[in-house]
Amino acid sequence: MTRHYTAHAAVRAECDAAGRTRLATLRSDGPYALRATPDAVYLVGAAAGPLGGDELHLDLDVAEGAALTVRSVASAVLLPGDGESRTYVRAAVGRGALLDLAPEPAVATAGCRHRSAARFTLAGGATLRWREELVLGRHGEPPGRYTGRVDVTLDGGPLLRHELRLPDRVLHTSGAVLGDARCTGSVLLVGPGLAKDAYAADGLAVLPLAGPGVLVTALASDSAALRRRLEHGEERARG
Repeated sequence: MTRHYTAHAAVRAECDAAGRTRLATLRSDGPYALRATPDAVYLVGAAAGPLGGDELHLDLDVAEGAALTVRSVASAVLLPGDGESRTYVRAAVGRGALLDLAPEPAVATAGCRHRSAARFTLAGGATLRWREELVLGRHGEPPGRYTGRVDVTLDGGPLLRHELRLPDRVLHTSGAVLGDARCTGSVLLVGPGLAKDAYAADGLAVLPLAGPGVLVTALASDSAALRRRLEHGEERARG
């Protein structure tokens, strides 16, 4: 019998009496092992995957005035298995708080069926940076199926509802979706001082939102080129 993981990892960042951020909660579970360093909390893969049938949750709470940076040490390899694999990120960011969440790319391997969902709830005056990157298959193989969704609510109102669906290779290799790109990704920025004008270049779009935010999206032939385009788009978004 195939064994599936259901894991719930969590981080809560708070301000101490001196105004410094401290980690009140750092809970690892299953494949998600969390390691705190002076610069960031790192997500370490304690097991392969996720595999089909796995369900992984990461909860992030950043209290008022606190700052939390989250990174990963390696790419997540989305593997086939018995059923659909699912990853969920739920983040709550308090007034005047900062969350910078930028994991390494996910790789949608041949035969995988994966669903990713991220939900951010931001108080007024919160700042968010969320980078997400997807590589369509390992070298020389076609990608599996992938759906990714992000929902952002700011001060009780919707700021962004965004979904990428890649149900089959014939559809997502059309010119209207991804074309011949092997990688796609986005950076969402929420906070003050961001660009108000849209910008587009080869494989890159910078779209101001109807609120204090900018969505940067990019396509590229490889992960290094994708990262460069996203960095360029982020520079444009920050003006």
